[in-house]
Amino acid sequence: MKKLFTLLICFPILTLAQQTINDSIFYNNVYRSYIAYIPAIYNSSYSTPLLFNLHGRTGTALGAMYQADFRDIADSANFIIVHPQGLLDSAGDTHWNVGQSAVDDIGFLNSLYSYIVSNYNINLDKVYSAGMSNGGYMSYYLACNMSDKIAAIASVTGAMGPYTQLTCNPMHPTPVLEIHGTEDTIVSFNAMIPGILYWRDYNNCNLIADTTIIQDLVLGDFSTVKHIVYNNGANGVTSELFKVIGGEHTWPGSSFSIGITNYDIDASVEIWKFFSRYDINGLISTTSSVAEVKETNKTLLKTIDVLGRENKDTNQPLFYIYYDGTVEKKIIIK
Repeated sequence: MKKLFTLLICFPILTLAQQTINDSIFYNNVYRSYIAYIPAIYNSSYSTPLLFNLHGRTGTALGAMYQADFRDIADSANFIIVHPQGLLDSAGDTHWNVGQSAVDDIGFLNSLYSYIVSNYNINLDKVYSAGMSNGGYMSYYLACNMSDKIAAIASVTGAMGPYTQLTCNPMHPTPVLEIHGTEDTIVSFNAMIPGILYWRDYNNCNLIADTTIIQDLVLGDFSTVKHIVYNNGANGVTSELFKVIGGEHTWPGSSFSIGITNYDIDASVEIWKFFSRYDINGLISTTSSVAEVKETNKTLLKTIDVLGRENKDTNQPLFYIYYDGTVEKKIIIK
């Protein structure tokens, strides 16, 4: 006798289409390009959070949009994403300047911020920056040098470099989230520790962290995760780290990562859950987190197998990853 277990998934019907806009602004005698993602539920009558999503060195805005993908989350949580494009350095690689070149990226990102604010109804208290690798370095740099505009930052496989620490002049306690693999050979795990401790101390968080072991649901990704949180900072902020044990220079949860990638967490989901707790004044009482948005309509983000590959085949264990960050292990037997 055949056994059939089915999973019913209901997707909301959107009356408007999302927009992906390729554009540029003229700054410092150069056209600086970016890709903006405007969710279908954006309404100009209401102020909306803004997320800068910064690519890594040698990367592109388009690559960041796909690898560090926040678009599906923005469709439900309602925020605008801007993917800026870095310029070439002396080696001919795209980059963000955190003290290693003459490119005025702070000026560019300030100008891009102003341009977006003038064209969309942005909640000025809810502007965030996330980035991978060099984009993570730049996010730390923005927390120091655009502190009047940035509410919180997240870095995946990046770090707060010595130059950034020496020149850092933040204006408010700043929530910081780092996601980093212990086997990262491009930006070592140890390289990012001073930055976490800097923000732990600046934010006046607890000196001893609270640690939670994330359930190892996806055995085939050859990695596990610990969530390390320095709590009770000024204005209710935290300094946090997802320590990916065995993880390499990759974006957890992404199908576009090369190297050992963890699928027990989805970095994009965790980052937005983190950001949604805070505005520029610190902890807020009500959030637009993925979990809350989807509380009455739990929607599937992706289905993966034990090796972390997207898969919908039956007769094998599959992991159903939802927008709210939860993961369920299921098997459909036919």
